[in-house]
Amino acid sequence: MYQFFVQPHQIQGKEIVILGNDVNHIKNVLRMKEGDELSVRDGRSGREYRCAVRTLGEDRIYCELRFVKEEGVELPSRVYLFQGLPKGDKMEFIVQKAVELGAYEIVPVAAKRCVVKLDEKKAQAKCLRWQGIAEAAAKQSRRAVLPAVHPVVTFEKALELARELDVKLIPYELAEDMSRTRELIGGLKPGRSVGVFIGPEGGFEEDEIRRAEAAGAVPVTLGKRILRTETAGMTVLSWILYQLEE
Repeated sequence: MYQFFVQPHQIQGKEIVILGNDVNHIKNVLRMKEGDELSVRDGRSGREYRCAVRTLGEDRIYCELRFVKEEGVELPSRVYLFQGLPKGDKMEFIVQKAVELGAYEIVPVAAKRCVVKLDEKKAQAKCLRWQGIAEAAAKQSRRAVLPAVHPVVTFEKALELARELDVKLIPYELAEDMSRTRELIGGLKPGRSVGVFIGPEGGFEEDEIRRAEAAGAVPVTLGKRILRTETAGMTVLSWILYQLEE
């Protein structure tokens, strides 16, 4: 069954209105007809609405609610990925896979060693692109919520955003003691929020690590091998998923 995300105001009692690019996708790509069933989710609450197409309009589709289905498809903790901006189109891959692995929000971070420098206009365009990729990945993986991709922030702003999180991990190539990494991830409990900081190519500078530690982040090792920036985050998210998945 095809799944689409809507905003709360599009759910009006027993009527659900689908707007935007999904209208063309439903009508001209999927070629759905009146009476066909689909799944609609409120992208923030995660509630799933099973519907049937009632009317195919020019710029909107009206669906009739059949029933509301509750599912425990989300991780029992909110996981935030703070990703140092990588080169090329790697961020698109990172966003896609992070959503598939259960990340609740993704925050692109302009760390000191980032090669990519985006002006405000380019950053806005990139963010819109990344959010579209997140939505497509959320549909494909049947996420209950639509993970948000934040605008690009400085490292200082990222630490500020992570201030209230219960656990903050920052993989660092000079960190040692894999047993400590196992202990921290193995100790994660449902309901505790987790922040994961991943450096760009070249990693974080020592000063950034010190500031992260002062803000409560714990440097951890991911093993004896040096992982690429697009691999490191997926490794940590996979371990967290394994630990928290019910």
